[in-house]
Amino acid sequence: MFSVNAHKLLGARWCPSPNFNDRPDQVIDALVVHNISLPPKQFGGEHIESFFCNTLDCSKHPYFDQIKGLKVSAHLLIKRTGEVLQFVAFNQRAWHAGISQLEGKDNCNDFSIGIELEGADDIEYEDIQYTVLIEITRTLQQNYPTITTERVVGHNEIAPGRKTDPGSAFNWQYYRERI
Repeated sequence: MFSVNAHKLLGARWCPSPNFNDRPDQVIDALVVHNISLPPKQFGGEHIESFFCNTLDCSKHPYFDQIKGLKVSAHLLIKRTGEVLQFVAFNQRAWHAGISQLEGKDNCNDFSIGIELEGADDIEYEDIQYTVLIEITRTLQQNYPTITTERVVGHNEIAPGRKTDPGSAFNWQYYRERI
């Protein structure tokens, strides 16, 4: 279903974000799983896409004033329907991890791919999201073989105390057993 060509996921809808820059000369060797919903715990619509592309209409919801002016992105978003959007090419640095560290190495954006799941920490994810995430993870591991299963982590693991996603609702055992 998915494949990678020129650092883009074939099968994903391309939605280029301006929020990226060049990676330093580092190997892509980690995958970070996140969650996002805008407004919090509300699903559907185009708010996440607009947020990552700096076109979010902040008058649409009071919460949006809190995130106004933030410049963030991820490489991929998996919506609750299973639709996949790509915002940044894999060879570019998306702005998804913030202050972070993995195995003693700072700035995880430099060497990781960030995948957002439309969701919230304490709301069950959809079966189709797991199916798509598993397939994408396998595809990325084939194309970037240094992304070992041990280097597939949650945002909470690389930014402990600061981030909690993908949260307690994410079934790591189910996911890891299938990648």
